[in-house]
Amino acid sequence: MLKVLPKQTASMHTRDRVRLDADIYRPDADGEFPVLLMRQPYGRAIASTVVYAHPTWYAAHGYIVVIQDVRGRGTSEGEFQLFTHEITDGEDAVNWAANLPSSNGKVGMYGFSYQGMTQLYAAVNQPSALTTICPAMIGYDLYTDWAYEGGAFCLQTNLAWAIQLATESARLRGDKTAYQALFAASRNLPLTNPEILQQLAPDSFYHEWLAHSQPDAYWEKLSPKQHLQSVDLPMFHIGGWFDTYLRGTLHLYQDMAARSTTPQHLLVGPWAHLPWGRKVGEIDFGIKAASPVDRMQVRWFDQFLKGENTGLLDESPVCLFEMGSNLWRTFSNLPTPTDKSYFLSTSGLASIREDSGTLTTQSSELSTHDYLVHDPWRPVPALGGHAAIPAGVFERSHIDCRCDILTYTSEPLVENLHLAGDVVAKISCTADQPSYDLCAVLSEVYPDGCVYNLTQGYVHCRDGASNISTTIQLQPTCVRIAKGNALRLSLSAACFPAYAMNSGTGAVISSDNLRDAQIITLTVNCGGEGNSQILLPDCCGESFGIESQNRRHK
Repeated sequence: MLKVLPKQTASMHTRDRVRLDADIYRPDADGEFPVLLMRQPYGRAIASTVVYAHPTWYAAHGYIVVIQDVRGRGTSEGEFQLFTHEITDGEDAVNWAANLPSSNGKVGMYGFSYQGMTQLYAAVNQPSALTTICPAMIGYDLYTDWAYEGGAFCLQTNLAWAIQLATESARLRGDKTAYQALFAASRNLPLTNPEILQQLAPDSFYHEWLAHSQPDAYWEKLSPKQHLQSVDLPMFHIGGWFDTYLRGTLHLYQDMAARSTTPQHLLVGPWAHLPWGRKVGEIDFGIKAASPVDRMQVRWFDQFLKGENTGLLDESPVCLFEMGSNLWRTFSNLPTPTDKSYFLSTSGLASIREDSGTLTTQSSELSTHDYLVHDPWRPVPALGGHAAIPAGVFERSHIDCRCDILTYTSEPLVENLHLAGDVVAKISCTADQPSYDLCAVLSEVYPDGCVYNLTQGYVHCRDGASNISTTIQLQPTCVRIAKGNALRLSLSAACFPAYAMNSGTGAVISSDNLRDAQIITLTVNCGGEGNSQILLPDCCGESFGIESQNRRHK
């Protein structure tokens, strides 16, 4: 590794003459080096070190590292408007970075979340210097991948993020009163009065996102997906099984892998949005779950920015962490196994007794029903998963004991079950209100009665009276269910505050909405012609390998 010079601060001007500031980390060595660029809104000194190695570490591997404050953040000039200027500002930043002293003219980008989004926007106009990117945990279609899930507003993550950005905006403009109020709110989530954003941050993106509850032209204009169709760059895609934006990571990877002529690699670990460590929620996934991302990114950049043969192109492009076995598995592409169906069966008491509702591999000809009553006064609380704060795996037997949750449990497995890919629940039900929500949680049940969530999904339904099969797309997963353990599907009509609660006619966002919220009774059909079921990606017959940690993650 090379010695690194003291950090320098430099500025550039965008095409509309707005000054953007950056910190630059350089190797203390002669010669020309590729540039790694990160553009972010949280203050460049942080440099996303909550999940990545410090920029000095990357510089020591022979890179000029540039961490830039986006427009209107940190010390950069201009007005911050969420994602609005990132296409042109990103292009200008790439061109500026490529021409820094000692640059070899090649630029790669890295970063997660907003910093992942700035990579996609910078690629839109295809600046020639931008050679490769490593987007992590992003929204490809901002409506379906970020702001809404299954048509339901992702309340807790959106509200927490909006308050974080609004608090920083108040600090930058010197508004002490607003800063203190917003800071206090950020430490007391979930809020009982999200109206604080309307009062103290009326220009927050949050209000527009609420107003656009359907996938309309607003989202089409804002989303990277609409602008990237002609972009073809080598990309290293990074996600987490409990990241709230995993849908975006996988959608981007699938789209690029299907049409790109350049290498596309995917890594998904057992992580929430942050941190990327071995423990997620209450479960320790072992030392192999510790993030290999920094070392893998250096190999990626060495391959595409330095022209070194790192062996990457000879390896399987998809690397997934299998929870349960706690090993990294490799695939030639995302698994597309045959679905294994488990059907819901009940004696009619699945909300009362855990032995009433069962998951079976054979559909019953007898049609039975369970009744689920949602009371807005005491909605089912969110616990872990990908959409709640904190995210991850938690013991939830105390949640499943509630009478407003239906549980369906399989017999103990007679052999290990490997699942990798999409999980889908198809629930045949009706409601006594015009609208309702459904939350589905797939868990692993241990012989001692402990229940740990594996994946979940949520959908907002607008036609309560129709007896149709409601499809709930759960978060994709990769897990080994151990022999002797059982599977459980839990159904509820709320998961609050992860998602905005349904009033019976629409989302509950404020106390005014809550006053009008109705009790909702759902009738769930089990057995017979309209049997409810869950489709699992059974990988027992899928060929996959265990990747050498020393080789791939060296």
